[in-house]
Amino acid sequence: MSKSVIEEFPEIPIRKKDVLTTEPTASWRVERPEINLDVCNRCWLCVDYCPDGVISKTDEGPVIDYDYCKGCGVCAAECPTKAITMVLERW
Repeated sequence: MSKSVIEEFPEIPIRKKDVLTTEPTASWRVERPEINLDVCNRCWLCVDYCPDGVISKTDEGPVIDYDYCKGCGVCAAECPTKAITMVLERW
């Protein structure tokens, strides 16, 4: 009897919760998103659209894990209230 399709695939390692990248990326980021929590309406679109899964929900509002944020700007582009702005990285 032949193997099922599922049995043909190798196991996939589990990564850090909510972070899709495995190595810190902040060292080469040019811009970083900053969130103005006074303007944020907690729609959580930034969480949904972040391609690397580095924005998490908290009671205070969205929080960015800057160790893994690549500075792509997708969160800022999708924010309906413009609470997220891209600023030059401060090294």
